[in-house]
Amino acid sequence: MHFDLLNTAKESKARAGVLHTDHGDIETPIFMPVGTVGSVKGVHLRELRDDIKAQIILGNTYHLFLRPGLETLESVGGLHKFNGWQKPILTDSGGFQVFSLAGMRKMKEEGVTFQSHIDGSKLMFTPENVIDKQRSIGADIMMAFDECTPGTADRVYAQQSMERTHRWLERCMVHYHKTEPKYGYHQALFPIVQGCVYPDLRRKSAETVCSYDAEGYAIGGLAVGEPTDVMYEMIDVVNEILPTDRPRYLMGVGTPANILEAIGRGVDMFDCVMPTRNGRNGMLFTRNGIINIRNQKWKNDFSPIDAESECFVDNQYTLGYLRHLFIAGELLGMQIASIHNLAFYLWLVGEARKHILDNTFAQWQPMMLERVTRRL
Repeated sequence: MHFDLLNTAKESKARAGVLHTDHGDIETPIFMPVGTVGSVKGVHLRELRDDIKAQIILGNTYHLFLRPGLETLESVGGLHKFNGWQKPILTDSGGFQVFSLAGMRKMKEEGVTFQSHIDGSKLMFTPENVIDKQRSIGADIMMAFDECTPGTADRVYAQQSMERTHRWLERCMVHYHKTEPKYGYHQALFPIVQGCVYPDLRRKSAETVCSYDAEGYAIGGLAVGEPTDVMYEMIDVVNEILPTDRPRYLMGVGTPANILEAIGRGVDMFDCVMPTRNGRNGMLFTRNGIINIRNQKWKNDFSPIDAESECFVDNQYTLGYLRHLFIAGELLGMQIASIHNLAFYLWLVGEARKHILDNTFAQWQPMMLERVTRRL
């Protein structure tokens, strides 16, 4: 896997590049739809490919380990063959579950013991077996095992957590280089920068992960309770250290405004459940602002969801009809909103890429920020 940096925008740190993988090229900046259990909720592969124009999707090691299980995935030849997605896949190692399942896990130096949220059984995740699990899943990009600390963690805990993450990273890297892919294509391993909201810890973590000369790097532990301006500050701190010739992945972020701000700070890759989760609850992100489709004002609005969009569903259905589906509790409404939101996110990063290549990003970004944050 290798990364070609094509251009850095004038008057900005925004970058456009191409990440080459054995399952295809990824044009950056890019948004990656989240497919936690091997599927993007309510969305067919045809829609991911043709309407949303996704180039890469995510899976989650913790959830895929539980269901369908590694034995099933190995028997069919990995997640690509299991779900039919033939473009790149990235897997989260389970580090976010260390944060999100805090009440159901115990952490020690060896690794983390989880209590399964399905049946209560005990699961042990270690840096070594997380690499093995991701080898079995068959992700093109695997993540190192880390602890995602809350944005409100005190400095003492944040430092202890970061140092543990660094020790786990060393074990991940050793085991990664001792093992081979199972399905005949390359798998990259990205280390994750931690350090919570403390600039000196973030610098130290960035310097530590850079010492491993990986094929890409991730920024974790943000958008987990800290103020937005602090998140942006931490991105700036880290990107001053991460190498310019490798992709930078900001994990779990975020709103359209977050993505535009982070692109301007030199981030290349994003993922978030917000487009689908908010879509299922009736929130639409559009190039003119944010819509709560349940509001009465859309009842007799028979204009397309987004008349300028290239997404098929946006021109096929009207706002009034979509509101009717939500009020009636019809599942189709959640599906249409999810497809629309994902298509919008992919459109947004695609437009950012065009403006970076044209050296007009610095002029376009503030205009777009104002538009996407409006409440319609």
